[in-house]
Amino acid sequence: MPATLADPEPALPEESRSDGRRAWFPWLVRLFGAAASGFVLFLSFAPRPLWWVAPLAFAGFGLVLHGRRFWGGFGYGTAFGIGLFLPLLTWIQDFVGPDFGPLPWLALSAVLALYFGLVGGLGSFVQLLPFAPLWLALVAVAAETPRAWFPFGGFPWGRIAFSQPEGAYLSLASIGGAPLVGFAVALSGFGLAWVILRLRARAWRPVVVPALAALLPVVAGLAVWPTIGTGAQDGTRTVAAVQGSAPDTGLGLFVNGADLRSSHLAESERLIADIKAGKVPKPDLVVWPETATAVDGPDPRLDRLVADFGVPALIGASYELPGRHFENALLVWDPKTGQGQRYTKQQLVPFGEYVPARALTELVSPFTRSIDERVPGNGDPAALAVAGTKVGAMICYEVAYDYPGREAVDAGAELLTSPTNNAWYGHSDMTYQHLAMSRLRAVEHSRAVVVAATTGVSEIIQPDGTVTRSTGMFTPASLVESVPLRTTTTVADRLGAWPEYVLAAAAVAGVLAGIARRRKSRRAEQTRTGAAG
Repeated sequence: MPATLADPEPALPEESRSDGRRAWFPWLVRLFGAAASGFVLFLSFAPRPLWWVAPLAFAGFGLVLHGRRFWGGFGYGTAFGIGLFLPLLTWIQDFVGPDFGPLPWLALSAVLALYFGLVGGLGSFVQLLPFAPLWLALVAVAAETPRAWFPFGGFPWGRIAFSQPEGAYLSLASIGGAPLVGFAVALSGFGLAWVILRLRARAWRPVVVPALAALLPVVAGLAVWPTIGTGAQDGTRTVAAVQGSAPDTGLGLFVNGADLRSSHLAESERLIADIKAGKVPKPDLVVWPETATAVDGPDPRLDRLVADFGVPALIGASYELPGRHFENALLVWDPKTGQGQRYTKQQLVPFGEYVPARALTELVSPFTRSIDERVPGNGDPAALAVAGTKVGAMICYEVAYDYPGREAVDAGAELLTSPTNNAWYGHSDMTYQHLAMSRLRAVEHSRAVVVAATTGVSEIIQPDGTVTRSTGMFTPASLVESVPLRTTTTVADRLGAWPEYVLAAAAVAGVLAGIARRRKSRRAEQTRTGAAG
């Protein structure tokens, strides 16, 4: 019976196994290939505009996984994850600084890499099924679902889709959100791997199906692009994003928050002077970044500032509640009535806005005592009524999660904001990775997104993900731009979380079918062996 591409690779002959160098060489090549493929996937993430190398990374991953059993696939998958997450998350070192050393960065990278280890291990089963690239892509995107839960309440940073802030696949976000974009990228890559494998085996006729798997996601993405609208459906609003900047002191800003407040007050006053001088148009709405000030009650200084603007503002604030509890909130500030509605961040950053196992952590690093414990939002409006429209918020880290933007659009938001405080992360790639997610959300929800950052980069993003205005880093600046208000509900918004559920369920079904097939093959082999004996 001829071997197929789904069959595991044959065992090494005895003479190869007896030669240590020959036995170890293929293993080392595959290990290096897996880690290198993960690094190639890292290269597809912002600030590099290399979205097209992401499928190449999965092609390399697929070649490494071909014919592997569970533990071999798990090991190579983990190496792939290490190749991705170690360079992707170097900004964590800028965040924690010398107080923790490299341990948080290394530990988090290793934990996240284990999810790709599961992709490799479970991929050993689905490779036994027809249309193996399809099942491998399903497993790859399904493994991202539990990453939103664990560790520390989830860390979905580095999802496949977030490597696609532009290019052929991005438009698919309007159909199935981040899960569909990630699936399309992985399918193209694994399809390409199977094309290479079949050409290497000189199996010319069966190459059609994997070639289609490689090409159809690209064709589908290009076909959807003409449906991506950018025009105003309910008028426009001129929005100002204020970036006050701050000293590059990392976690020191936890104890020097007054620097953020003073710098944003000063930049706002400069903007008011430019408006009065006719240098920039008067905005309809002013947006401050995340936690640009502290608010614990009436604030006459902010009252006067917003009154000088003469238009409402959205103020990112650390909002103090009774009992020394704090919220990370976005406050509506009216020029006449002052403080009003607020949206409170629901998805908090571990070790940034709360400290897991605080008592133990403080023994390791007393510096964590200066980190105020935030409480997550519960029951706040998903869309704030301001400037004659409804504005949704995805506060910084929340943009990595699917539900905040979806909830805002469901509540009637015609415009989205993503205020962020990335002052803690220095000049790292973190801010650009956050912006890439914001661009994907713009396409997913067909809404303009205003990113107001404390220290940069702030951006005005159109509903098709294009950036029309941006700032530099650690530079006081303001952006003033007219953006469209849109009422369209995309297919992704109407489907909600169902694409993720369906893709994950299909992956589970594929793994179970692969396990059953492997067991059936083993029983058949045992029967043949017994009969021969």
